[in-house]
Amino acid sequence: MFRKRSSSLLVWTLTLVVVFAFVSCQKLSVKKLSANYAFSKANQLFKDGKYTKAIVEYEKAIKNNPDLKDAYRFLGESYKNLYLPGKDTPENQQKASNALEALKKALEIDPNSKDVIYSLGDMYDKLRNFDEAEKMYLRIVDLEPGNMNNYYVVAEFYKRYAAEKKELKLKAENMYLRRIETDPENVQGYAYMADYFDKLPPTEYKDKFDNALAYVKKREVLEPNSATVYYTIGVNRYGKVWTLQNFLPQQEKEAIAAEAEQNLLKAIDLDPSWPEPYVWMRILYLNIQAKIYPEKESRYMEMASQYGLKYDEAKKRQVERLKLEKELKKIP
Repeated sequence: MFRKRSSSLLVWTLTLVVVFAFVSCQKLSVKKLSANYAFSKANQLFKDGKYTKAIVEYEKAIKNNPDLKDAYRFLGESYKNLYLPGKDTPENQQKASNALEALKKALEIDPNSKDVIYSLGDMYDKLRNFDEAEKMYLRIVDLEPGNMNNYYVVAEFYKRYAAEKKELKLKAENMYLRRIETDPENVQGYAYMADYFDKLPPTEYKDKFDNALAYVKKREVLEPNSATVYYTIGVNRYGKVWTLQNFLPQQEKEAIAAEAEQNLLKAIDLDPSWPEPYVWMRILYLNIQAKIYPEKESRYMEMASQYGLKYDEAKKRQVERLKLEKELKKIP
């Protein structure tokens, strides 16, 4: 009798445990479903640019599922999109604070999320908090040392602050070099480095053109038949002679202008359908050659006019070709 009662009690106890567990699971399941629904709704609002409304839904999602990393991430992104850099009001500063809080929570859940780390770096960057932004950007490089784009992101970050901190110019250059070292056969690394020197401010005009050219020349070794490479060299040489025309000796101006002409013509020879080299030939003849050789001015003016017409023709064909390609894509 005692055994029967004990057995019945055990069965009853187990039944209660199963019932309570089932109810708890049901509640948990309902909460997760509610979180997912709110998260999905918030994402659509975020895509539509309705960040204030998205915030409400992301907060609902987090309330029902505190471990939903992406809800914290996009909650932070929503506040970040509402934040106005440079506007010093309590309301605006609160948006910045909320953005940081949400993104930090997302990072706490997933410490190696590149997206979250990048977003935090971007938020600190908007707040002009250089030190914290730098930590985040360098952390991305450490996480993915083989991803060349990360070096470019950090280099661009340093460039934005280089006017305030001169030592950052060298840091930017080092990042571009690290990108090249990661994959020396990738032409894009040399292109980025050349573009970096090309875009240096006027106060650094002295060596910028030659430094840029050095990296385009390295790219030329990898792409000896690229019209883009020779076009870039031509534009670079034009840039130097045009910018420094009042400081360069006549002989040097003639040599640089000839180099510009030679490379632009080679670009045209490699890709006659490309409009851009034609217009730069026109500019070169009008602005440089006609001034270097005043006795040949009328000849260069006529040649400039001819290259202007060639540009118009090539541009027209390019537009027609792109239009046709777009129409062909519509055909099933």
